[in-house]
Amino acid sequence: MDAELEKLVESGKLTSKAAEKLEQLKPGTFCLHKSWGFGRVAEWNVLLNQILIDFTGKKGHAMQLQYAAENLAVIPSGHFLARKANDLAATKKLAKDDPVAVVKNILSSLEGKATAHQISDWMVPDIFTDAEWKKWWELARRQMKATGVFSIPAKKTDPVQLRAEGVSQADELIAAFNHARQPKQQIAALDQILKFQEQFKEPEKQFQGVVATIENVATRNQKIHPELTFELLLLRDDLLERFSKLKTTHIGLTIAKLIVDEEKRLILILPKLSAAKEKRVLQMLPGALGDRWSARALQLMQASHGRMVAQIPHVFRDAAKQAELQAMLERSIREHSATSEMLVWLCMERKDWPDLINPELLGAILSALEREQHSAPGRASKLQRWLVDDRQLIADIFAHADVGLARDTMRRLQLSPLFDELTKRSLLARVVKVFPDLESMIAGGQAHEKAAPLIVSWSSLEKKKAEFEELVKKKIPENTKEIQIARSYGDLSENFEYKAAKQMQAVLVRRRSELERDLGKARGTGFENPDTSRVSIGTIVTVRDKISKKQETYTILGAWDGDPDRHIISYQTAIGQALLGKKAGESATLPNGECDIISIEPAPVDKPAAEPVNETEAVSA
Repeated sequence: MDAELEKLVESGKLTSKAAEKLEQLKPGTFCLHKSWGFGRVAEWNVLLNQILIDFTGKKGHAMQLQYAAENLAVIPSGHFLARKANDLAATKKLAKDDPVAVVKNILSSLEGKATAHQISDWMVPDIFTDAEWKKWWELARRQMKATGVFSIPAKKTDPVQLRAEGVSQADELIAAFNHARQPKQQIAALDQILKFQEQFKEPEKQFQGVVATIENVATRNQKIHPELTFELLLLRDDLLERFSKLKTTHIGLTIAKLIVDEEKRLILILPKLSAAKEKRVLQMLPGALGDRWSARALQLMQASHGRMVAQIPHVFRDAAKQAELQAMLERSIREHSATSEMLVWLCMERKDWPDLINPELLGAILSALEREQHSAPGRASKLQRWLVDDRQLIADIFAHADVGLARDTMRRLQLSPLFDELTKRSLLARVVKVFPDLESMIAGGQAHEKAAPLIVSWSSLEKKKAEFEELVKKKIPENTKEIQIARSYGDLSENFEYKAAKQMQAVLVRRRSELERDLGKARGTGFENPDTSRVSIGTIVTVRDKISKKQETYTILGAWDGDPDRHIISYQTAIGQALLGKKAGESATLPNGECDIISIEPAPVDKPAAEPVNETEAVSA
């Protein structure tokens, strides 16, 4: 033991155990502290009972000898941090040339296991930048899997572990499948097996049990989770195709039969599959469903998401059935029943469908946008963005149209609540570019937009807002579901439920447009401090009939106020218009005869349910 340390032990200033630990912490030694992290012992100062440590970011940090002995961990020369500190350039080169060796060194330095986050803490920023680290780690993981000496978890937050003995990647993949307890875990394991199939030396022997397990799990899940059954059987078919000696254990358990069994549920099942697997199932429709496949495919296209809409036309093309698809598209456009997904796809692929690119298409687009606004008010959809951003679309639509159709379309655009003023003018200008003679309609449309505001009471405004909320959040979504359900019954020409739901949709759409227009013009008020020198909104007026001498009292309030039993009338009524502006003592002509104005008093203040604002905000279109 160092002589100076022995003196400290003999004097009782240091324990023998601490002295033994300090013997390992001589100057130049690397160490770790739980708070200060990695450091190197700089020097001892026994006279001052101190040891000086150069920590990262804090040089010459002093510690009492006893404290240092108890709280510093000695790092051997082979430790990753020590190697990095001694020769950073060599460590960088090793990381580039042999990622597996570096990970082994790090895990050995951390008692055999570490998370990806812990490993990155030791690599960034000394060896890699954040971007470089992500690329390097993906490469390292692939190489680590091939060695079999690492246990690599599925979750990124779980630690990578160094095994005492190597395991072949093939055995590890099979073990991962066998240990999986949920179908989704089994599917993930099967994807890895197929990805690394070249690692298997005896695939028929190793996979036959896997095939049996797949088919058993697929059968059990068909009723509750048919999408998992599709995924499992597609993966099973991949195994059977790649390894011809493998045999099915369930005769008749095929994708074709599954399509037939789940035909009515395909619309719900297919969107849950990956794009590649959904495409494979769609391509099997003709073989599975026979003559009725095209009708089912058209139904799927009319009631599905964008991905399926883009894939189904390829199935029709491969089967030389494009005429059937075009007929359905023409009917959907004409009836304004085409979905947004169908219309976006058609706009994207319009070079292949020139006969469908006409003014009726724009009408169908606007109708679809109105339906979307019901379900998600104020949010621009993909279809709306496509219409606005594709500056050639309107020109293509009107390339062969007559001026009358263009004029009608411009009127509809001018009245549409779907677009802000700037966007509306841009769309109108695109029509005018094709028909310059219609330029005057843009100026004419501006006057139409500047409608007079509606003065309304706070209470009536709240009622209108509540009606609008119920319409867009409850009635219209419920109607949309009814249409989807009714459409699934098939044969729309004889489908009473579908026709009734569509008729109700027209009613709801019209009412929504009316409410949007009215709420956009509404200006709420509580009728505080009305001008009582003359009849104005928010006053109570007493009049006397000139002939019968009978007196009547009218409370003149906002556009949506009216209670005949209490003589509350809107300023927009005939009586309200006849009285507005009159002073006490003057005469007015009412629908029931001449009368004199006897008195004018303020009406009670109408207080809003919530904090009032000066103006209601225009409802987003």
